[in-house]
Amino acid sequence: MPHYSGFAPKPARIAKIIARSGLCSRREAEQRIAEGRVAVNGEILDTPARNVESGDRITVDGRPLPPPVPVKLWRYHKPKGQVTTHRDPEGRPTVFDSLGPELPRVISVGRLDITTEGLLLLTTNGGLARHLELPSTGWLRRYRVRANGKVNEKDFEKLQSGITIEAIRYGPIEARIDRVQGSNCWLTMGLREGKNREIKRVLEHLGLSVNRLIRVSYGPFLLGGLKAGQCEEIKPRIVVQQLGPKVAAELGLSRTASLAGTKGRRPRS
Repeated sequence: MPHYSGFAPKPARIAKIIARSGLCSRREAEQRIAEGRVAVNGEILDTPARNVESGDRITVDGRPLPPPVPVKLWRYHKPKGQVTTHRDPEGRPTVFDSLGPELPRVISVGRLDITTEGLLLLTTNGGLARHLELPSTGWLRRYRVRANGKVNEKDFEKLQSGITIEAIRYGPIEARIDRVQGSNCWLTMGLREGKNREIKRVLEHLGLSVNRLIRVSYGPFLLGGLKAGQCEEIKPRIVVQQLGPKVAAELGLSRTASLAGTKGRRPRS
């Protein structure tokens, strides 16, 4: 049976290693552990509080854990009408159904709901997805919003300090009125947390009804001219530059970038 052999030279938490293999996200790995579907050296785990080392035998649903895949990141322009899930019980079109066969198994960095369009980041690495999703990473997610109703600039100014709605606290939100067209207005909004339906709930609280929502950037990564349904890989060296060398090394990205940089080069004589 194959042994675990990852990028990390030191012991690491089991859920982190499963995510690094590209099998699923870290959160999903923790769920599988709780369901008794993960074993290390034949021992079924009931907690993710377990470190594994190179040489440990890891199985998920009785099958050996696949070896770590190269850490990659893509930009995808999600169209309206797709759900961000691998399997939809209602049979609706999913983001992952629309991807070409040339892509390996990927997971999304966060989600966009079925009516939201725009930039969705996809990766082969659950650890990278988790890092990019964390509010502590501090990356701004920027949206273009079309909403119906009367706008009030003073209300938007108050959002910069955050707002509490029905006992839910939303962090600081940037909001700018771009133009007003009859009963509709176009806004640009930026936030760093991304709670479920955050923009729609905040604007509803201000008396506005969102009828179009487009994510145009996620941190330094831009939607740009990417067409709806189009997917484009972000070069590993660019991802490393944006994450910084320490985080990139922890996620195995430095190794991926190094391998990519050597492709096509002739060996020195």
